[in-house]
Amino acid sequence: MSRKITIIGAGSVGATIAYTLSSQDIASEIVLIDINKEKAEGEVLDIIQGTCFREPISIIAGDYSDARNSDIVIITSGMARKPGQTRLELTQTNVNILKSITPEIVREAPDAIYLIVSNPVDIMTYVFTKISGLPENQILGSGTILDSARLRCGLSEHLHIAQRNIHAYVFGEHGDTSFIPWTGAYISGVSIDEYYELEKNRGRNIEPVDKEAMLKYVQKSGGEIIAKKGATFYAVSTAVCKLCSMLVAASESITTVSSMMHGEYGIEDVCLSTLTLLGPDGVQGKVPMRMSKTEIEQLQRSAETLKKVISQITL
Repeated sequence: MSRKITIIGAGSVGATIAYTLSSQDIASEIVLIDINKEKAEGEVLDIIQGTCFREPISIIAGDYSDARNSDIVIITSGMARKPGQTRLELTQTNVNILKSITPEIVREAPDAIYLIVSNPVDIMTYVFTKISGLPENQILGSGTILDSARLRCGLSEHLHIAQRNIHAYVFGEHGDTSFIPWTGAYISGVSIDEYYELEKNRGRNIEPVDKEAMLKYVQKSGGEIIAKKGATFYAVSTAVCKLCSMLVAASESITTVSSMMHGEYGIEDVCLSTLTLLGPDGVQGKVPMRMSKTEIEQLQRSAETLKKVISQITL
């Protein structure tokens, strides 16, 4: 089936998403757009010269007009986070970039599903929802899907169990006010606390997870990678491609992405991540998950933090 994906932004994240998509069967056409057309052309040339080992695919460095009839548009444009800089400090600069991009791309691809990756992703998703004029089901942010992947990686290493058997999530902002709702964390159908006991009965000595340390690992991983190598792009690109596969699948999936809240958990008019039903028609709504009173309060605090930032930006 022919599917067209446009990526706006040919920086480390955008180019790596294009490369990752080129090695999978999600898209038959990929368009890479960047204000630096030469950079986009160089990335495409490098990527396409490795595609002789797969089924034919079209990859071009294009302009907004080349995005026409896209099924998915991925927006990665914006200034990269610098060492020591928080995602929220990027806000107004990247909002201004998004405001310049939005009318150009929406005019050419009004029916596409828009996947916002630029940071701070929750605020960028909110801004795009407010200014694009598109139905909300067509708009989502990558949100905490990467945070949830980092959590599963950390739990897998600690518990010595395959990541695919771990069902645990990060909710809230993709940033410093994110949290782990441990009430809904399971190893397959067994709660994590119960899993310790099962393993002890088998003679395996697994220490309980230090929950505060695990949250710190999730929250600080991005900054640590940036400090050590200058940018993060491999894991986020894999996560974004996974979202693309969900958006073109025959059935719907549940994952943590950022989208507009409409009263769920007592939260209105802000974009953040909770369990979300996602599929070929885009965002189909939030999926309620059992949480403790304390966890709901943590989610509400995350929402209030984002709202404070939104109140200070110029839309």
